[in-house]
Amino acid sequence: MKILTTNFLTCAVKACKTSPASFPLNPQGVTLSSTPVDFSPEFILNILPRVHYDALVLITDSLSLGALLPAREVFEGLVERLTTSDDTGEGESGGQENEEEILKKLHRLLLETNIMDGKLVCGNCGFEYPVKEGVGNFLLPSHLV
Repeated sequence: MKILTTNFLTCAVKACKTSPASFPLNPQGVTLSSTPVDFSPEFILNILPRVHYDALVLITDSLSLGALLPAREVFEGLVERLTTSDDTGEGESGGQENEEEILKKLHRLLLETNIMDGKLVCGNCGFEYPVKEGVGNFLLPSHLV
């Protein structure tokens, strides 16, 4: 399960639907792996506006991956530039190397870092979603549906 996936998951228990503590699910006892993926700056740039930065901070802090996450101002600056730029492909050339390094770190964090084993735990109800061999089990027992 890619770290990017954790940014879109919330607890499926009915009682947690309205609780802000049900997102993000907190990784516990996880084993991480790295799988090389071709670097695609276009994908990273297109996914950034959909990424919830605060949730990503919680996930990276709990996994000791904070060094791969840019500061909030840098992240929001990239998102703002993307959402306000025209589609001509022309942009500022200043800081291009720095931006490429930031995108490579985000690529490594979001796409190449995988949770192989462990569990994702809801901060509201404490329900544990197991992750085995990189696949999360999000089926709920019938009494929680």
